[in-house]
Amino acid sequence: MSKISTFNAFKSRNYRLYFAGQSVSLLGTWMQKTAVSWVIYSQTHSKFMLGLTLFASLFPSFLFSFLGGVVSDRYNRFKVLLFTQVASMVQAVLLTVLVFFGYYSVWAIMALTAVLGLINAFDVPARQSLVYEMVDDKSDLPNALALNSSMVNLSRLIGPGIAGLIIEKFGDSVCFGANALSFIAVIGSLLMMRLPEFTPKPHGKNVLADLKDGFEYIQQTPTIKFMLLMLASISLLVLPFSTLIPVYAKDIFKGTASTFGVIDSVIGLGAFGGGILLASLSAGTDLKKILAVNTVIFAVGLIAFSHMHNYPVALFFSAIIGFGMMSQVTIGNTIIQTTATPEMRGRVISYYAMSFFGMQPLGGLLIGAVSQKIGVPDTVMAEGMVALLLGVLHFAFLRRSRLKKKAMAAVQQSTEAIS
Repeated sequence: MSKISTFNAFKSRNYRLYFAGQSVSLLGTWMQKTAVSWVIYSQTHSKFMLGLTLFASLFPSFLFSFLGGVVSDRYNRFKVLLFTQVASMVQAVLLTVLVFFGYYSVWAIMALTAVLGLINAFDVPARQSLVYEMVDDKSDLPNALALNSSMVNLSRLIGPGIAGLIIEKFGDSVCFGANALSFIAVIGSLLMMRLPEFTPKPHGKNVLADLKDGFEYIQQTPTIKFMLLMLASISLLVLPFSTLIPVYAKDIFKGTASTFGVIDSVIGLGAFGGGILLASLSAGTDLKKILAVNTVIFAVGLIAFSHMHNYPVALFFSAIIGFGMMSQVTIGNTIIQTTATPEMRGRVISYYAMSFFGMQPLGGLLIGAVSQKIGVPDTVMAEGMVALLLGVLHFAFLRRSRLKKKAMAAVQQSTEAIS
């Protein structure tokens, strides 16, 4: 009987602390995201403004993620992460105060959302790189990253639903205040960790030279290069479907903030299930093939959901969407983390963050504009068809890679036979 490996990473004390603190913090984060989307759409009734909000939240991360990667590789990642978490808490407090006292406009919310995007440019490379140091047995790293995905998606499952109820019963500011308080948990867990002592490394090169080295390393590592291109395409043309969910909740299903929260939560449920499945996979599983399959599942879910007017059936396809969507970020992150060398990890993750944070806001603007022209259902269906095309291209790429490996192996055998 094989040993259950779903929670192997919990053997590491530092990772257990991180997981507990981050779980609470992410719950608050999703509550705030839900509240921001609902407030923006309620105030403006504009699909384009939803896309612009996504742009404001992610584009600063795109602009500064390169610098964040260099900072993560050059300096103490623990201190960088601690600083970004405190800064995120301050941002949440400011947002709470503005909304509670009514001294806000849509543009003020967007400005503070952009500030959080800037903070995340430094937070993501430091946090993702530090997970490697939190895990004692490095063979448990893929499991830790899959559990991270499950944690994110479980918070997405619970957070929006809670936010929808709170908005209706107590108002928007309570969601923002809960997010501010949630940072206490993650900051406390970081301070309780016992990480290896940081040893400063000499860095004679300037920042631009470090960025160039990172780019050249990616060019010379086909696996990482392929994953980044796939993630960039998905982030630009498919993932921004999420900005249109408030439209389905309010206009198509004639619902309230709770309806929005439920749809978002069911997407999170599907993604959580996918994350747990990924965490349970045995070592050596072909993650690239799983990513290709799940991209097709993602596409089917989007196409079926796009024109669905039956709310319960739409929720079913929402779960399918979440299940397929989970792989796009999680498997890419896992492959990149396990492939990159330690001295390049921060910079490579910054390019990974750029692919995600950079393309998605541009996609948000594109999808927002397109949906104004052709309608929301047709836009979501088009995104599903793009995902289907990317899944097919992924399978074709894998097939070419297998044939190339077989050809190289045949040449090597012939050479050995001759010698």
